[in-house]
Amino acid sequence: MRLEGKVALISGGARGQGAAEAVLFASEGAAVVIGDLLENEGRQVEAQINESGGRALFVKLNVTSSDDWKNAVSKAVDTFGKLDVLINNAGIYSRTPIEDTTEEEWDRIMDVNAKGVFLGTKHSIKAMREAGGGSIVNVSSTAGLVGSGRGSAYSTSKGGVRLFTKNAAIQLAKDGIRSNSVHPGPIDTEMIADNIGTPEGLAASISRIPLGKVGTVDDVAYGVLFLASDESSFMTGSELVIDGGITAQ
Repeated sequence: MRLEGKVALISGGARGQGAAEAVLFASEGAAVVIGDLLENEGRQVEAQINESGGRALFVKLNVTSSDDWKNAVSKAVDTFGKLDVLINNAGIYSRTPIEDTTEEEWDRIMDVNAKGVFLGTKHSIKAMREAGGGSIVNVSSTAGLVGSGRGSAYSTSKGGVRLFTKNAAIQLAKDGIRSNSVHPGPIDTEMIADNIGTPEGLAASISRIPLGKVGTVDDVAYGVLFLASDESSFMTGSELVIDGGITAQ
């Protein structure tokens, strides 16, 4: 019960990595608020957790909307009494090269991946301060650490998440609120499958990974769990890389 008594809000919690985090957090004692635009999938995760004896609530959340964030935080506090943990997990992916990236695509990726993290953090601070502190975990990417031949907007948004995390860590330390980022490499999720597209694309991705395999959602979820828990109480402004060795090369 590594999160016993804590309340966590997870954006993008309806499927993939976010859903794995929600289920794991609930099994470790947390009450979980699942925020997502995918209502059917989100309510399925909510039901799965509640039916197994956990505590979960789904809220519809567009991470680019201040009003949605205010509502999600309010629902967390009203339902479970407080907010201890924020996981900024929601994100979208693109492999478009610079020359082919439209302004509309650039803005959309920045809005979801970077602005969404900013808004989630901004609107959670007061509730976390009132709870006596907390932990913010921002899901970035290895693309936020190193350059890429593709995905210019995606890489830039995830690099922004990395530095925003460090700024939040410094500014919020006085309130007992920690802020850390997680940097997954290729993970077996719907988002990656949709963008790699072919067995050849998957094989090419695997060939770049020293451990010779893509990661699982649980590989990332356990790293996020560590940063959310008190086990990482002396960590803030840090990066946790979960990439099979890609960035070691």
